[in-house]
Amino acid sequence: MLKVILVMHDLEHNDYYRMNKTYFESMPVAGQYIYNTDANAYLVEEVVSFAGYVSSKGAIAVIVVTPAEKDLPVSEIYGLDIEEDLDD
Repeated sequence: MLKVILVMHDLEHNDYYRMNKTYFESMPVAGQYIYNTDANAYLVEEVVSFAGYVSSKGAIAVIVVTPAEKDLPVSEIYGLDIEEDLDD
């Protein structure tokens, strides 16, 4: 698992703020949508990796995201229960 820090790009105020630390099994890429533990979909703007860090010591990357537009199909997955709906 890859530990990362999610950072929100607040487009309205052109500001950035930390959301949370989370894990991925594979590193997201710019342009990809992710579904966060807050039950919202986000568009990945940028992925910035830290040089020389290992995940056991902390996060290895910063992932900059913006909220997915509400009218996109990816935003219609609200209420998805990861533990139940994605379990094999």
